[in-house]
Amino acid sequence: MTESAAVGRQSDADGETYGDGRPLRRVRSDSPWEETIGFARAVEIGDRILVAGTMPLVDGAIQGEGDPYVQARTAFERAVAALEPFGLDVRSVVRTRMYITHARDVEDVGRAHREVFGSVRPVATLVVVSGFVDSRVLVEVEIEAFRTPKEHP
Repeated sequence: MTESAAVGRQSDADGETYGDGRPLRRVRSDSPWEETIGFARAVEIGDRILVAGTMPLVDGAIQGEGDPYVQARTAFERAVAALEPFGLDVRSVVRTRMYITHARDVEDVGRAHREVFGSVRPVATLVVVSGFVDSRVLVEVEIEAFRTPKEHP
């Protein structure tokens, strides 16, 4: 099972509500970091769906080692796949955040972003960081999506 296919295979907190009464739903994947650190792959709160930092990890292996474009493309595809349990797709994405370890990778990561999001054009932030938990990772991404009233079940 790929990480993309595994995203959203488990959910918890169904029926739970946020402090102001809005429904709260969490979706987990099979990422080993979720249990170790204690986080969900994605959380829906009201009309917003937040997807956690996503690395280019598939079946426990880093994809595109040494290739920032492949890593970014893989990470974005996995993050977008986390929206599927909520009935959303790339068209619902309103914000992206890209964390990279080298400024020289801006063009490659930007190209992957443009290919995945195309005309959606979410607001985007790109930050150079000193590194990640796994030194082979060059890119990690986060996304936020918004559910329009017509997308509510």
